Amino acid sequence: MAKSISFLMLITLLALAPLCFSHNTKSNGGYLYPQFYDRSCPKAQQIVESVVAKAVAKEARMAASLLRLHFHDCFVKGCDASILLDSSGTIISEKRSNPNRNSARGFEVIDEIKSAIEKECPHTVSCADIMALAARDSTVLTGGPSWEVPLGRRDSKGASLSGSNGNIPAPNNTFQTILTKFKLKGLDIVDLVALSGSHTIGNSRCTSFRQRLYNQSGNGQPDYTLDQSYAVQLRSRCPRSGGDQNLFFLDFVTPTKFDNSYFKNLLASKGLLNSDQVLVTKNEGSLELVKKYAENNKLFFQQFAKSMIKMGNISPLTGSKGEIRKNCRKINTKDT
Repeated sequence: MAKSISFLMLITLLALAPLCFSHNTKSNGGYLYPQFYDRSCPKAQQIVESVVAKAVAKEARMAASLLRLHFHDCFVKGCDASILLDSSGTIISEKRSNPNRNSARGFEVIDEIKSAIEKECPHTVSCADIMALAARDSTVLTGGPSWEVPLGRRDSKGASLSGSNGNIPAPNNTFQTILTKFKLKGLDIVDLVALSGSHTIGNSRCTSFRQRLYNQSGNGQPDYTLDQSYAVQLRSRCPRSGGDQNLFFLDFVTPTKFDNSYFKNLLASKGLLNSDQVLVTKNEGSLELVKKYAENNKLFFQQFAKSMIKMGNISPLTGSKGEIRKNCRKINTKDT
């Protein structure tokens, strides 16, 4: 009788297993799953959320900065917190790369989260997972969708300056180059358009789009796919030379609200970056997706959440690979 009961329990457990792991994402050699810290650090997600909420309340722009940090991390060697490492010894920091220099920010917020989590449960929660959670919380805090973040990533013991310079899509890349960079990471055109929608919040510097205003193709002519009245406004604070660091909203309609205004702006030829506007002007497939998301905010939110989970699963270190850094800015020494 006891045998038959335990057999029944086993069958029941096996039947339930797929339900428990419905948000699992298989990574090479290990699983990422949302419940990873439920026993080892049950307050981890709560700590991340409270520190991010405080940072975003202090400065609305921080939400976009934390979201971008996760993106710039995942596109270089996978989501392994390599972007957080400062230069030291043999490590040349990714913070020095063209996409990150004078641009990537939010490192102090990650430090604050890590410090609070280390007090609660030392040497348990990775910096890579903190970044994934902070990106989700930043999206939610600005009015965007929520999703369960698969967890269990570990931190890298190195960085890649060349990878940061080469793998991250740049504002002046062609549509095909951007799509290729996404495909090399296992992402597709749907992910590209949905994740570009994160430009519904945040800012960009004059230096990132100046060529559209004055010399788009090297012939001294502006980009005529940019609405000309909008271009006049932009030129007033983004001159031909100087003002490189002047900031402009990526979505001037609702700059601090996570919504589908970004896609509506693109259809009105008011995308700020060249890499935004090419979604409408250079590819029929991406244009159709832009139209869909411009019409249907719910559809955009659903796809954004799916694509963020997919991006968060780019080549994570799991199991015994990598380490759990004590300080997100440097690899552990032998006695830490």
